[in-house]
Amino acid sequence: MTEAEERYYSPERWQNWLTRVEEEDLDLESEETGRLLMNIQNDAAIAIAKILTAYDDDTLGEEEALDELSTVHDIVMAEPEFESENEEAEILIGSVQTSLSCAFFAAEEFIVAGPAELEDGMDAYIRAAADAEAADDLDSALGYIVQVGTRVIDGEELDIEVLDELEFGLVTEWVNGLDSLQSGLSEPEVVEEED
Repeated sequence: MTEAEERYYSPERWQNWLTRVEEEDLDLESEETGRLLMNIQNDAAIAIAKILTAYDDDTLGEEEALDELSTVHDIVMAEPEFESENEEAEILIGSVQTSLSCAFFAAEEFIVAGPAELEDGMDAYIRAAADAEAADDLDSALGYIVQVGTRVIDGEELDIEVLDELEFGLVTEWVNGLDSLQSGLSEPEVVEEED
């Protein structure tokens, strides 16, 4: 992999997080494990945000931005490989990947088509997505959240308090990923990989 291909995120960086997860004594209910999950998620979301920023300021053209996004996607969404069987680590990384999947789709949609025109506020689209998820219409649910994501990328403020009304599921995870992306766009500081 060339330096250009690793400009925004590297397999080594992702592997460092996987190693850290494997070495930790994970408790999926604990605040410490929750913080680790958010750090991993935010770190990858910052890479997406940096690509979007580079596209927005014309440092990257559309095709280059999509290529960079695809490179980061392939790193983060690859099946994690752990030294030994570790169910908690697999659940944690699976959760990060689920949350970020919609952020990747939203970033791609934004680059290709720009921000979606929403007929209602973002909250209404998030609720509609939750209703679609409850009806097992995951394509529609994802579509609603991707549209919300393009608005977030365009600078509209996402208020995740709406999640308090919703059952935990794919929609809440996707919105959490968009929240990480929103943070990355407003504060693109690299999350330090703690020793």
